[in-house]
This record gives sequence, structure tokens and C-alpha cells, in this order.
Amino acid sequence: MRQSSYRGCLLGMAVGDAMGYTVDSRTWREIQEDYGPNGLLGYDLVNGYADVTSYTQLAAFTCNGLLLGLTRGQVQGRMAPFYKYIALSHREWSYSQRSWNRPEQTHCWLLQQNEFLRRHCMDNRMLDTLDREDFGSPEEPKNNYTQPGSLTSAVGVGLFFHRHRIRLSEIDRLGAEAVALTHGSPTAFLSGAMLAHIITCLLRKPEAPLKAVVAHAMRDIREEFGHQYSQAYDICNQLRNAITYAGSKNLKPVEVMEKLRCETCAEVLAGAIYACLASGEDFDRAMILAVNHSGRSAAVGAVAGAILGARLGEKALPEFYMECLEPAELLKELADDLYHGCTMEKGNKLYDLDWDRKYLHGGR
Repeated sequence: MRQSSYRGCLLGMAVGDAMGYTVDSRTWREIQEDYGPNGLLGYDLVNGYADVTSYTQLAAFTCNGLLLGLTRGQVQGRMAPFYKYIALSHREWSYSQRSWNRPEQTHCWLLQQNEFLRRHCMDNRMLDTLDREDFGSPEEPKNNYTQPGSLTSAVGVGLFFHRHRIRLSEIDRLGAEAVALTHGSPTAFLSGAMLAHIITCLLRKPEAPLKAVVAHAMRDIREEFGHQYSQAYDICNQLRNAITYAGSKNLKPVEVMEKLRCETCAEVLAGAIYACLASGEDFDRAMILAVNHSGRSAAVGAVAGAILGARLGEKALPEFYMECLEPAELLKELADDLYHGCTMEKGNKLYDLDWDRKYLHGGR
């Protein structure tokens, strides 16, 4: 696994999120009216910065929660299941989206970082769900939401894989659980399992053809979940259509994106896969394809950016995207923490003051 892939994944996600946010849920015609016949071709900056939304924020907080759980297990010798730490981190993220009822004692160090505290929630119903005492799970969903509001939390789960720490099938399950906390439709949480699987496989074998990685993910998710959820087959069919469309040179990309709709989790994932493949895995071109349509532009951009960033690595991301991306340095720090993992263990003499501050004392 390459450190560059971890950085590329989080940075690429933020790029697509920030670029797509400008035109999110606007029609293709409206985008053309504002930006010309070819649509949006780069950031539309605010005060010189490219702002990220809840898609990047939730993925980052998911990473924070997982590292919190890992650190407690290694240093203190006790921990809850990992999905509990994701739930904790999502709830703490929700505090950043409001100015009231914020507790004095928190656990996520990202809650101390202004770059991740912008109030750009792309699915306000998530906040209502996160205010409840009990979160959802695949077995006991709290709603039937299909929207992609928490889909990118699966990116953080995919980045958490380590062969000595957790099996790939457990990553799939955790990806589903992360999304099911707030979005209870099988279409939503199985898309989370699929995305987590794809990210993990790209980290393990970044040189593998993307089409083969997606095919591998479809097979595994069908085998793991298909006996219980028919939606697993529906998601695979949508991804298969996206791959087929990408292989046709007679179709206009924007027409394909309109056909894919890019509204639900599964459609967003299919749109992201199409953008990556139809662009020839050129990052800049993929971002333009991913955001120029009438669907959830920020979500498709974020997922496509995460996939290509993991596939190509940090150096493949054009510098002009990095220069004004506000949380870039923090995302690099978080990616490096995921790559290295917790070096401290109960009983040994190795002590990391910065890691202790972030993952045992909430950044204080």
C-alpha cells in the first residue's frame, strides 16, 4: 500500500466535493446558462478558497472515529465495535452544523479544526437522525432514505483496511453499517459496502484495472449480501450499465450522466464509476464529467475523486486543484495517520504525544 494513495483518496474526494458543490442539484441547462456550453470547468471560488461540504467532512470524521477506536484498543486494551466509533464521530460532526447543545467534552480532534466546521450539510435529514438516541443499522433501519448524504463515510471505512487488523469482508460490513446509521434503504447502505470494497481494493492493488476492481467488488457484494437483499443485484446492474456506457464512443458523456440520474446512492456510485472510466482515468477530465449534470454533483464528484485519487495517488492530482483547497493540509495529516496507524500499544514504552492528543484526548 502506498502513502500517496491514502493522500490521493482524501484529497481527490475533497476536490470533487468542492467543485461539485457549486452546481449541486442544478439542471444541466442551468449549469450551461451560468458557465457556458461546456459547463463548469474548475472551481468557482468563494473568497479565494474552495469549500468542502458534509461529504468530505463526514468521511474525515469517520476516519477520526475509526482511529479513535483503534487507539483505545491498542493503548487501553478495551474497545467497542468499530461501528460504534463511527456513530460517535458522526454525532460529533453534527455538533459542528449547529450552534446550540454542543457538549463541552468531545472526542474527535477534527471538531477543533475550523476547516471542517463549515455548515454545508448536503442532507439535513441526517441531522434529525443523528439527534436521536439510537442510530440505524442494516438489521434495524430508522428510515428508508436512499440519498447519498452519508455515502462518503464508506470512503473512510475503505481507507481503514489493514491485512493484520481487519478482513475485507468486515470492511464491506462496516461500510454498510456506516451508511445505515443515517440512511436505512438497502440501496444506500449496500452502495456503502460497494464503495468501501472498491477503495480498499484500490489501496491494495492500485495498478489493477479499475474495471476489474469494480467487477470484483460486484461479485463479492452479491455473494455477501445478495441472499438477503435483492437490491445488491440492482446496484450491480447499475454499475454494469455504467461500465458499458463508458465503453461506447458514440455516447455523449453528459447524456449518459443524465441517463444515470445520479440522485440515489447507487446512481451516484454508478455516475462516479462512469466518469472515471469515460475520462480514461484522467483526473481533471473525470472531475468535469462528474459534476456537469442535473444530479448530485458534489456527491458524484467526491466519490469519483476518492476512487481516482486512491487509484492514481497524490501526485496525479493537478496542483491547481490543491492550491486553494482549504482543508488540504489537514486531509494529508489524516491520511498519513491512517497509513501509519497507531504505533503505541499497552505496556510498551513507545509514546507519541501528538497521537495521544488527537486520538485519546480529542485534540486538546
